[in-house]
Amino acid sequence: MHVRLENQSDLEDAMLVLVKQDPRLKPILAQTGMPALRQREPGFAGLAHIICGQQLSTASAAAIWARLSTAFDPLDHEAICKARADRLGRLGLSAAKIKTLKFIAKELAAERLNLEVLANEDVDAAHHALTALHGIGPWTADIYLLFCLGHGDAWPAGDLAVQEAVKIGLGLKARPTAKQMAPLAEPWRPYRGAAAHLWWAYYRMLKKREGVLASKP
Repeated sequence: MHVRLENQSDLEDAMLVLVKQDPRLKPILAQTGMPALRQREPGFAGLAHIICGQQLSTASAAAIWARLSTAFDPLDHEAICKARADRLGRLGLSAAKIKTLKFIAKELAAERLNLEVLANEDVDAAHHALTALHGIGPWTADIYLLFCLGHGDAWPAGDLAVQEAVKIGLGLKARPTAKQMAPLAEPWRPYRGAAAHLWWAYYRMLKKREGVLASKP
C-alpha cells in the first residue's frame, strides 16, 4: 500500500487510521492535537536545503540556506555545477557539504539520477537509492522522502527529537537508537510518516512544557 501525504487532509486521514491501528498513540494525539503537515520543495533545491541543515542548529542552517538561496536564484543543479567551491565555502557550507551538493548536481546533469521517480517507488527502495549517493545518510534520505516527496511511510529513525519523543511516549527506559527504532515503528506501517509527524508534535509539546515549568519560581 503506497500512502501519500501531499496535503493536510492526507495527514489527517492517515493519523486517524494510525491511532486505530495502534491505540497507544491515541492519548499522544489527544495531547498534541492534529499536527500540521511539514513540506518542502521537491527536487534538487529541496534536497540541498536538507543537506545544508545536516548536524547544524536550526538558526545556523537557516542562515546558510538564506545566503545560498539568495546567491543562486534559481537554486538548481546547473547553478551548483558551475559554482566555484570557494564561493560556496564563503556562504558557510563545509567542504563535505560542497562535495555532496556538487556530486548530486553532476549526477542530475548527467541524467544518472532522477529524483522525481523516487516519489512513486517503494519507500524502502527509494531510501536505499538515496543513501547510495555520496554524502546522503539515512536521516537526509528519510527527511527528503517525507517532506519533499510526501512518502507516507518514510520513517526518520535517526532523528533525535523523534527518538526522545518515542522514549517518553512509550515509556522506554532509554532513548532508542536508530536501529532500535525500526522494529518499534513496524506497527505503524504504512503510516510511519504520519507517526513521525505525531512524535515531532509530541516532542515540541514536551519542550514547551519544560520551558513553562522551568520559568516558575
